Amino acid sequence: MNWNNWVRQVHRWLSVAFTATVAANFVAMGLGEPPLWVVYSPLLPLFLLMFTGLYMFVLPYAAKWRCMRGAVGQG
Repeated sequence: MNWNNWVRQVHRWLSVAFTATVAANFVAMGLGEPPLWVVYSPLLPLFLLMFTGLYMFVLPYAAKWRCMRGAVGQG
């Protein structure tokens, strides 16, 4: 498995973890005042999702840049 596929797979599983922590947060709020660790638990997967998402967002632009850079070097 190459690096890009690994990042995509991690991003998918992070989205599942984020959704689960948000759902647990709503359940905990429905039962009363939740502890702070429950309230802040979605933040870690959210930040990791942001980094993997930004990486995947930049991939097409980086490939285009590499392609153009190679074409300039050959001419």
